Amino acid sequence: MPIPAGVKKVSDTIWEIPVSYKPGMLVPARIYATEKLLSEMDAGVIDQVTNVACLPGIIKYAYCMPDGHWGYGFPIGGVAAMDPATGVISPGGIGFDINCGMRLVLTNLAYEEVKPRLHELVDALFYKIPCGVGSTGFIKLSHNEFREVVEKGAVWCRKKGYAWPQDLLFTEEGGCFEGADASKVSEKAIDRGFDQVGTLGSGNHYCEIQVAKPENIYDGKTAKAFGFTIPDQVAVMFHCGSRGFGHQVATDYLQLFLSVMEKKYGIKVPDRELACAPFRSKEGQDYFSAMKCAVNMAFANRQVILHRIREVFSEVFRRSPEDLGMDMVYDVTHNTAKLETHVVDGRKKEVLIHRKGATRAFAPGMEGIPGAYRETGQPVIIGGSMETGSYLMAGLATGDQTFYSTSHGSGRTMSRHQAKRMYRGTKLQKDMEARGIYVKSDSWGGLAEEAGAAYKDIDSVAEATELAGLSKRVVRLTPIGNIKG
Repeated sequence: MPIPAGVKKVSDTIWEIPVSYKPGMLVPARIYATEKLLSEMDAGVIDQVTNVACLPGIIKYAYCMPDGHWGYGFPIGGVAAMDPATGVISPGGIGFDINCGMRLVLTNLAYEEVKPRLHELVDALFYKIPCGVGSTGFIKLSHNEFREVVEKGAVWCRKKGYAWPQDLLFTEEGGCFEGADASKVSEKAIDRGFDQVGTLGSGNHYCEIQVAKPENIYDGKTAKAFGFTIPDQVAVMFHCGSRGFGHQVATDYLQLFLSVMEKKYGIKVPDRELACAPFRSKEGQDYFSAMKCAVNMAFANRQVILHRIREVFSEVFRRSPEDLGMDMVYDVTHNTAKLETHVVDGRKKEVLIHRKGATRAFAPGMEGIPGAYRETGQPVIIGGSMETGSYLMAGLATGDQTFYSTSHGSGRTMSRHQAKRMYRGTKLQKDMEARGIYVKSDSWGGLAEEAGAAYKDIDSVAEATELAGLSKRVVRLTPIGNIKG
């Protein structure tokens, strides 16, 4: 994408679009990227982030992170803070896969110990963790039991024996967004989600065995605080969300908001995909409660998957998960709206933060992160493609410029359809195995969609994120095994 006229370069990693760029903009828009990353973004990013700047009650700027690309309503990588009293809540600013997020778990195993059993591990993970469209989990729940899950999240998992106490401590918001109300969720949503707890799903969701090579440690002190203490240490990272349940919650409320937005509240938006309602309205609060249910379902989903991962490693290595050191590093969300207190124009203010394909990145000393990370800042997990690698990063004080929000992944540069035309899943699997990455997938077509070349360069995204002061690199994690839907 050629950089449009009127886009002002603020720094090497900040590009500002003034309110004069488009009628209706209430605040400027800011894109965080190097010039190279910006030039590689699709034109829809500029259009969408400036549309977001038109939403009632928006504060400071509409933001897009370095991994930004075209999405539904908001760009993926979009961030917007709203005044809760005058602003709106928009499902397009959260996404259909509510609380799609990342979880990272350690082992005390070195690569040389895992390498001979890699195929056995990946095959067992593929068997134990259901993948693909429509996959169902091993936990059998009634609709009413599922309602309890979506109101309690990972807290429910702890009660049922699927979580260690410290798992909740190292999950954002303790693994439960307070205020979830299952009565605000449709029966159709319940029906789509009640049998999907403990499932990975499809698309860009994955469970990956990774190695922290010594040469890829950027900050040794912080890496040690996050649990990386041995050379070539093996960890497991996985990425998934609220499955069909979250999708249905978003769909239901988008339809509701479209029916009331203009007729009842007189709100006009430049794109119907930005359908919204005043945050303090009945419709806005009902959606906020339903969204929290989907957030909690995703927390429970990832917690049960972690339980299965621990089972697999224990069975393969004939040691307990505790003996294998399978502690969590952190669980972060990247498709939510949250009320947080931030300093705005020199004064503390409660704001509603939409993060859509963006991750919270609290700085050292901030409330809301575990005591173990108060000196380091919040762990940030930025997932790359299955061919390249991922990053563990940490929040910085300079993250206040984006309400402590940062990148969430590498970001697509190629549509799924285009990737399927260009790559064959069978060949991709063989090529990856020749490079030391053993992958199993529920679908050859789904595997082709996730080819590394379909994504931005993860190293460039991580570097730009650090240069912009949004979060800093701690460890680069290299994939050796992967399961996908």
